Amino acid sequence: MTEELLYVDDIICGDNVQVLSEFPDACIDLTVTSPPYDKLRKYGGHAWDFEALAAQLVRVTKPGGVVVWVVGDGQIKGSESLTSFRQALAFDALGLKMHDTMIYEKSGCAYPDSTRYLQVFEWMFVLSKGKPKTTNLLRDRPNKYVGKVGGNHRGGLCERGEFGIRFNVWRYPNGRDNSTKDRIAFEHPAIMPEALARDHIMTWSNPGDVVLDCFTGSGTTLKMARETGRRFVGIEVEQSYVAISRQRLKL
Repeated sequence: MTEELLYVDDIICGDNVQVLSEFPDACIDLTVTSPPYDKLRKYGGHAWDFEALAAQLVRVTKPGGVVVWVVGDGQIKGSESLTSFRQALAFDALGLKMHDTMIYEKSGCAYPDSTRYLQVFEWMFVLSKGKPKTTNLLRDRPNKYVGKVGGNHRGGLCERGEFGIRFNVWRYPNGRDNSTKDRIAFEHPAIMPEALARDHIMTWSNPGDVVLDCFTGSGTTLKMARETGRRFVGIEVEQSYVAISRQRLKL
């Protein structure tokens, strides 16, 4: 725990830029968050300032800390907005470098479209303030080359164990009773799968580290941080979502 950081293991109701402006420099080990994007859903009708938030995230992230930014693109006049890519480039200009470009693949499509292939993924940008200080890469991919000798690492032949490091496309079932078993969470319009948040937390942080979600929503990141032995800080502007998170975390 960082001594100067208040509100650890709590949720703050307020504008994330204003709240973060009161945080000390370099106090957050990991951020796992998914911002509202391209007006695909209404989140209490609140606006947010990407540029100001990005600057604050860079400031409060520790050297070697990571921001996992889960985002997608809506459509403008029939074409994808490219909001996600603009945000990635803006983070890069501010000093958060793209450590990994990952994909969250969903098990179903929420918005079918007759003019393009069905959209079943979101970007997971893994942004790092310098070299990541923690990389606990998950090894749960069945290794079809187990027991074989020789070859190169790209083919998996050098990974002789039963399981190898995951690929960077992560697939999770989404929707009711899949993202979480917490029924109250579905009072929020967009639920991050608990397993997705947990797996990033396990990868990019260690027990005792401070994990931030600056768009707390239904509280999934905070719940997974606590269950994996991390400290957490949540920021959420919509009071009704704060109430959902507090019920899930029994705060």
